[in-house]
Amino acid sequence: MIDLAQLDVSSPVSYLVAVLVPALDALIPVLPSETAVIALGVATAGGTDPRIAVLVGLAALGAFLGDNAAYLVGRRFGPAVSRRVFAGERGERRRDWAQRSLARYGVRIIVACRFIPGGRTAVTLTCGLIGYPRRRFVFGTALAGILWASYAFLLGRIGGQAFEGRPWAGLLVGLGLTVAVSGVIEAVRRIRRRQRRRPARAGRSGSAADPAAQTRCSTSPAHVLQANSTRVACPVKEGRASVCTGGDAVRRG
Repeated sequence: MIDLAQLDVSSPVSYLVAVLVPALDALIPVLPSETAVIALGVATAGGTDPRIAVLVGLAALGAFLGDNAAYLVGRRFGPAVSRRVFAGERGERRRDWAQRSLARYGVRIIVACRFIPGGRTAVTLTCGLIGYPRRRFVFGTALAGILWASYAFLLGRIGGQAFEGRPWAGLLVGLGLTVAVSGVIEAVRRIRRRQRRRPARAGRSGSAADPAAQTRCSTSPAHVLQANSTRVACPVKEGRASVCTGGDAVRRG
């Protein structure tokens, strides 16, 4: 349990918490890295001590180090990591999602996953497993760490200032805002995934149509062609027009 009374800019505990918890959270997801950084913001709410910026910087550094440690673990111990972290059907889905997202969005998904519950570990380990370009990964995790640490610390300061004298209430407010933002991000992700699935489903249902309903094309001179059912224009080839019909075509002219 985090003791808010000890998280002060003058306490060495604050600096250790700022860097160690976000760093270890990448490999041990049960550690409350976001809660720790929000708690630091609550504990320093209302203060203007320049050492507050050091705490934010250390939190960003811890997140960066943790992400890159996960990359190295995935790169060096790929098969063992796959069996351990991505075991079972659910694990396979997580890995497949991470690979598709990296292929589609690149660095953007590395940044976004800092704010998606459970997404950080899946993406960072997968980057190592598939050999994602190291320079891009370093850039993405550096940017993600800075944005995430600033965001979490700011939420803590907002909660701490709103409930001055009641730090635990401020912490709960900060955590509530974090859950709300994460929920919105996850909802948007799910909506977009469903929207991408709809065209694929429509294409599959179209391809599974009754073969008896398939149309046939016949060719005749371009100026006249009559069919025994509804006429549908077909591509013109070498001066001859085609008409697709639901039955046998009849030539005239």
